[in-house]
Amino acid sequence: MFGVPPGELATLAVLISCGGVITGVLAGLFGIGGGAIIVPVLYELFRLLGVPEDVRFQLCLGTAFAIIVPTTLRSYLSHRARGATLDEVLWQWAPPSIAGVAIGSWIAAFAPAIVFKIVFVLFVNGLAFKIVFGRDSWQLGKELPGRVAMIAYGVFLGLIAALVGVAGGSLCTMVLTLYGKPIHNAVATGAGFGVPVTIAGVIGYMLAGWPHQAELPPLSIGFVSLIGFALMAPISAFFAGYGVRLAHHLSKRALELSFGAFLLVVSIRFIVSLL
Repeated sequence: MFGVPPGELATLAVLISCGGVITGVLAGLFGIGGGAIIVPVLYELFRLLGVPEDVRFQLCLGTAFAIIVPTTLRSYLSHRARGATLDEVLWQWAPPSIAGVAIGSWIAAFAPAIVFKIVFVLFVNGLAFKIVFGRDSWQLGKELPGRVAMIAYGVFLGLIAALVGVAGGSLCTMVLTLYGKPIHNAVATGAGFGVPVTIAGVIGYMLAGWPHQAELPPLSIGFVSLIGFALMAPISAFFAGYGVRLAHHLSKRALELSFGAFLLVVSIRFIVSLL
């Protein structure tokens, strides 16, 4: 079932390595984990390995979270070293975001793949529209809301992140900019937000996939493939620092336009897959 010709494995290894480079740069540049890139690469890998379709997408999501953990951690530490993160926001959002991830992980274990794609397309298009066409006057407020609203945001962002297999940095960035926070601070804080979200996501998908262990490939713990993690995680984590350097050399508008363009490209990919 899991035998693959050496030539195909070599091609996949190159593809995964390239995906790791792109993922790392994007993580540092936009404060995201890169799940939108990792998931389709892993999907092809697991298809060739003969993983059943009914568990393949969930395995991609769980493994993506595992790969994203070191990438988001390095991205966050690099941004924090530059004094760009809003640590108070991170402390407020961390506990409720973990609760949101727990709910999302449970849903993802049973929901069909089309649910994840539709949710992703809707929110990514909203993000891209706001970033590219939005004005400074498009704000929900000049200051972040109170404790109850911040808790609600944390749960919501964690839930969406779990459903689409991303660290949640892009959503976090959108919320912060809607409350008047500078894009560089928002991106840096988005990177930090991804750390507890991805760790919780790994644990949640491990537990959610445990009943399906017999259908999963060797060296998998629930919906997390240790092989996929070992191949991509080191490369993406290494290149995250280069993305951070690039982010801090771009102007505010250049970073906004680059971020919006990236989101639109990812959205189009998912829309095409739904047709």
